[in-house]
Parts: sequence; structure tokens; C-alpha cells
Amino acid sequence: MNTLAEWQNFYVIVGSAAAGLTGLQFVVIALVADMTLEPEESAAGTTFSTPTIVHFCAVLLLSAIAVMPWHTLAAASVAWGVAGAAGAVYTAITAARMRRQQTYKTVAEDWLLRVVVPLTGYLLLSGFAVLARGSANAALFGVAAVALVLLFTGIHNAWDNVTYLVFEKKQS
Repeated sequence: MNTLAEWQNFYVIVGSAAAGLTGLQFVVIALVADMTLEPEESAAGTTFSTPTIVHFCAVLLLSAIAVMPWHTLAAASVAWGVAGAAGAVYTAITAARMRRQQTYKTVAEDWLLRVVVPLTGYLLLSGFAVLARGSANAALFGVAAVALVLLFTGIHNAWDNVTYLVFEKKQS
């Protein structure tokens, strides 16, 4: 369909960035794997690292959806809606895990960039899926904005994870 075809370059770039950053996360985790961590610290590390991978993979998924040869935008919008709902549920699970872990004292920035922003993005993604039926152009720009928000949130959170491990945990 022609409407999505106009977005192919955007999603090739954004999807490639998400895939590359996902790979880099694996490299970073492998490099810090030799650090001695208590079991609770490992669980907290998973609580804060895994959502970053999920957000990068969500961007990769949105990019794949956008470049698939859909015959109608309605089919793509169903995929967006499902992805948005799944992301919202996963972010709620992440919030519960953050609340339960006792190793790291969370601050407002953690809640904002690990729960509020991604949750808002995933909920908006579901909303744009519905909007696509009446205003395709606005929905396409909205989905693109969500992809960028998730990508940049993932970049921030990955950096936050690495700097914490390098400057806080490695020093102790």
C-alpha cells in the first residue's frame, strides 16, 4: 500500500538502529558478566535491563510491521494495537518488579523513563491503531513518534544501566 511505502526509509533506519542497539546491549551484558553480584542484585539487574531490550525489540517490530506488504492499513493497525497492548502489560509488570526489588533505590527519573514514558508510548500506540481507521496520516506520524520515543527511552535506560554498573557497582 502506498501510504506505508512512503515510510519505508524511516523504518529501515529506525529498525536498524533498534536491532544494532539490541546487539550492543548483549555485548555490554557479556562484558559485565564477570562482576560478582549477589542473587538480589542479579534480579534487580534483570528488572532494569530486560525492559530496555523489550523496547528496542518493540521498535524493531514496529519497523517490520511498517515494511510488510500489507494490502490495507487496517491490517497493520491491528498489529500496532496488539503490540501496544502487550507493551502496556509488560510495562505494568516492570513497574511491579521495580517496586518489589530492594537492591536499588529507585528515583523519580527511574519511574518516569522506565514506566511512565514507555507505558504512555504503548497506550498511544494502541490509540493510534484505532485512529488509523479514520485518519491514516495522523496515525502513521503517531506510530513513528512512538517508535522514536521507545528508541530514545531505551538508549537512555541502557546508558543508565551501564553507568550504574560501571561507576557504582564496579567501584564497590
